[in-house]
Amino acid sequence: MDQLLAIRTFVRIAEAGSFGKAADQLNIPRSTASKLIQDLEQMLGTRLVQRTTRQATVTPEGAAYYERALRLLGDLDEMDAEARRTRAQPKGRLRVDIGSAHANFALIPALPDFQARYPDIDLRLGVSDRPADMVGEGIDCVIRGGELAESTLIARKLCELDMVVCAHRKYIDRHGMPAHPSDLEDKHRVSAYFSSLTGRPFSLRFERDGETVEVQPKGNIAVNESTAHLTTLVSGLGIGQTFRYQLRPWLERGEVVEVLPGWRLARHSVYAMYPQTRHMNAKARVFIDWVVEVFGALDARERA
Repeated sequence: MDQLLAIRTFVRIAEAGSFGKAADQLNIPRSTASKLIQDLEQMLGTRLVQRTTRQATVTPEGAAYYERALRLLGDLDEMDAEARRTRAQPKGRLRVDIGSAHANFALIPALPDFQARYPDIDLRLGVSDRPADMVGEGIDCVIRGGELAESTLIARKLCELDMVVCAHRKYIDRHGMPAHPSDLEDKHRVSAYFSSLTGRPFSLRFERDGETVEVQPKGNIAVNESTAHLTTLVSGLGIGQTFRYQLRPWLERGEVVEVLPGWRLARHSVYAMYPQTRHMNAKARVFIDWVVEVFGALDARERA
């Protein structure tokens, strides 16, 4: 069995949903495609493809194998291109995972520029605030913020973002302006953001003139998705903390006002993280270099 051809055949079948279409694309007989998959499954000891009279679908084991096979074939193609000393543009599928708010307010609006630079990269963008399984999901790069947990991933710092505690003007009109962070514990409603892992709301930490106050949010609304959390704030559901760059349009229109401006909040660091592989593939390398530019424009350190 030609294992490499078998893997390429399997990938084409998974994408085309048909043995016949995959065979036509590879310019091999359909019987050959079928035999390659049978031999590959026998070697692996597992079923990769579920066959019917009209279509072929991958099994759960096949889906996991497909993700790894894509990365393997991508690395092989790049190795061949480098050996030929070509200067071909990076191409192929790139899987990136990013938190919701940063996707909607920073990354996606800038993507036309990335597409113009690298038209042959097929970007698959996973948008979620939940932790991602990079190996299991075949992810090339994740963009996350906050304190980094212990990890074998390589982390490249993209920026530091200013945070702001704010409320919609209609909330302030009804409940008044807090004078001290402690007022948030018993005199105001806090729109909280809670951890997908622990289920507990993140606390708010304020500093001023050597005094530190940590507030544990109390209220009747908490969400675990960053874009939804921003929506709760601009809808007047309570006082909360979010990224200043995302809130800027509402602040400039006067619809949302800053609360406790004399108190300092810690900046929020954002990182691009990727596995410790010996050779980063070209698609991931150009994407990370590009995303450094995108988030660098938001860096609070540069404005300071």
